[in-house]
Amino acid sequence: MHKLSALQVNKLNKPGLYGDGGGLTLQITPSGSKSWLFRYMLAGKAHGMGLGPTHTISLAEARQKALEARKLLLDGLNPLEVKKEARQAQALERAKRMTFDQCAKAYIDAHKAGWKNEKHIQQWTNTIEAYASPFFGHLPVADVDTALVVKSLSVIWQTRPETASRLRGRIESVLGWATTSGYRVGENPARWKMHLENLLANVSKTARIQNHPSLPWQKISDFMSALHQREGSAARAMEFAILTACRSGEVRGAQWSEIDFTEKVWTIPAERMKAGREHQVPLSDATLSILATMKADSVSDVRRGTSPNPSPYVFPGSKGQILSDMSLTAVVRRMNAEEEKPIWVDPTGKGITVHGFRATFRMWTAETTSYPREVAEHALAHQLPDAVERAYQRGTQFEKRKSLMAEWAVQCTSSKHP
Repeated sequence: MHKLSALQVNKLNKPGLYGDGGGLTLQITPSGSKSWLFRYMLAGKAHGMGLGPTHTISLAEARQKALEARKLLLDGLNPLEVKKEARQAQALERAKRMTFDQCAKAYIDAHKAGWKNEKHIQQWTNTIEAYASPFFGHLPVADVDTALVVKSLSVIWQTRPETASRLRGRIESVLGWATTSGYRVGENPARWKMHLENLLANVSKTARIQNHPSLPWQKISDFMSALHQREGSAARAMEFAILTACRSGEVRGAQWSEIDFTEKVWTIPAERMKAGREHQVPLSDATLSILATMKADSVSDVRRGTSPNPSPYVFPGSKGQILSDMSLTAVVRRMNAEEEKPIWVDPTGKGITVHGFRATFRMWTAETTSYPREVAEHALAHQLPDAVERAYQRGTQFEKRKSLMAEWAVQCTSSKHP
């Protein structure tokens, strides 16, 4: 016992292990750092427990720690397990000061840089605040258990199954973050497999999905004719979205730098696509006509002085900014509001949505054309569902899509051009 002296500990610098006796060992690494180890045997297996660096823990303090560890061994306890339990107890103590809402905010802040847009961030915040926070948002995250999670989900599990499913996944993610961060221990009470699936009805994916109301393709030319009579950037953006079968956000964010008039193609960068892959859209004569109109309006605004600089956006708002996500929807609502009774509705009577026109295009393609399914799916920038099929269909079917979109433009404008 006590083979080392404080002077030796200070002067030794050769990498290696130096025993002080009773399991206490001075460890010097090749980099020159020094620390204390308590080495012991338990059930025929060698163990080593760090006691701290020498610049913080003195020789006398290290000997005291080693003594305490030996006493644990005499009581039949594993010092490493005792140390782990002490850390868990400290984590639980910290957890008493960290609520679920605080963890949710921290999770969102940590991950929002990787999410595509502000709308996704807002959806996360809104669902947590509306459905989870009232039940356990104010509670320590360590106290959130299965009963509380089920209680929050049960309110909307049957009536709003898609929202409830997303909420469950978001609660699971927040609780997982809290566990990794040391604010709670144990299994995740929001996990589905072998847990909540035993307590909540398994609402099928088909039942959860709520399709966007869409206009029957037989009415598309009449709608486009009525839409064409309306003025404004949002109305032109709506026309362009229908003719290209693109999503609202892709159209609203379209910039002149993405348009190639020579090749007649619109290239949407990967960061603006839902699938995260660049998408090239063939431009029909009808879409080029809309672009020419928007370009002329942009030049006129600059000349009149209403806009000091041309906007980078193809379909800008009143101040040259990107259109809001409700601007295109508002166009359809106004068109219905001006009728004695809404006429631009789906077969069930629901008012159509901007996204629903992609379904209109898809049904028209399936029912009236002979183009292969993958051509229509590429036009919608969908990923083919089958991995084997994706492996063989690596192209984008651009030439076939060019013909398809030209025929779609004729279908959309046939009432204006008999």
